[in-house]
Amino acid sequence: MKRTIVILALLLATIGGCDTSSTPPLELDVLVIPTGFPSPVFPADNEFTLERFNLGKKLFYDSILSRTGTVSCASCHRQSLAFSDDVRTSKGVDNQLGTRNSPSLANIAYHPYFTREGGVPTLEQQILVPIQEHNEFDNNILRIADKIALDSTYILMAKAAYNREPDPYIITRSIACFERALLSGNSRYDRYAFQGQSGALSASELRGKELFFSSRLACTNCHSGFNFTNYSFANNGLYQYYTDPGRFRLTHNPSDSALFKVPSLRNVGLTAPYMHDGSIATLAGVIEHYNSGGAPHKHKSEFVKPLNLTAQEKQDLLEFLHSLTDNDFIHNRNFAP
Repeated sequence: MKRTIVILALLLATIGGCDTSSTPPLELDVLVIPTGFPSPVFPADNEFTLERFNLGKKLFYDSILSRTGTVSCASCHRQSLAFSDDVRTSKGVDNQLGTRNSPSLANIAYHPYFTREGGVPTLEQQILVPIQEHNEFDNNILRIADKIALDSTYILMAKAAYNREPDPYIITRSIACFERALLSGNSRYDRYAFQGQSGALSASELRGKELFFSSRLACTNCHSGFNFTNYSFANNGLYQYYTDPGRFRLTHNPSDSALFKVPSLRNVGLTAPYMHDGSIATLAGVIEHYNSGGAPHKHKSEFVKPLNLTAQEKQDLLEFLHSLTDNDFIHNRNFAP
């Protein structure tokens, strides 16, 4: 993979002064911009460093974030599933069910806003959402900070990363720094489209690609660009009547009722079940939904209409969507606990 290495981490370097004897060394390329991708933007007060990445990763996998000490970020965002989950709604503390399907965190650095109604403007602020949600972590960030401030490892890591004691600031900043490094752009599609490997896609996948990018299917009116999303808010005709108000929950504007942020399709073959509520179990089922034209909701996108796909076209489209899977990403040990 032809990549631009942004950070070269020394093999044995993690955090100054901490015992790393039980931690496998990080690979050389920690933050890598895939070919064809723009550089992710890090906030001025949270630029990428290896120390911040390490601290954020430790917190991401630590169940100390939840009230009961049983749930971590990784409980609902598993690397093997492109940092998503495989259930309709994930369980939080006390086995309480969440309200929406857990999205993938791949390439989250490029998202202009967060949550499905787009109500959170920065990734640092998004970290607070699962912490305070009663059916997720059900916790208070001040309480979490008090706990990690008693841990000598966290104290050393916080000082190395931000030159301060463990506090809410280092929690939100470091986890956001780790998540911004979760870049995924080495699928077989990428090798075909951006790396000059003409044989990377099969004949069926190539036919599916032509369908996907065709005006007939209009997929790219929403799933466009290198990240296969335009980050807009749309209704795809999943239901005629919705129990989830979607973006209306944020704006209270009736025209935003049942609108949800368009998700990225990268690694979509790994992120079942689908839709905001996880109501479609398979990717083939998603294709069937769009082929049908969806339910007659008053806010349904004009681009969602019957497609009249043949059986072969459905299979070709399915094969193409699976070509968006980045196996290097889900096996990258830099991102593993």
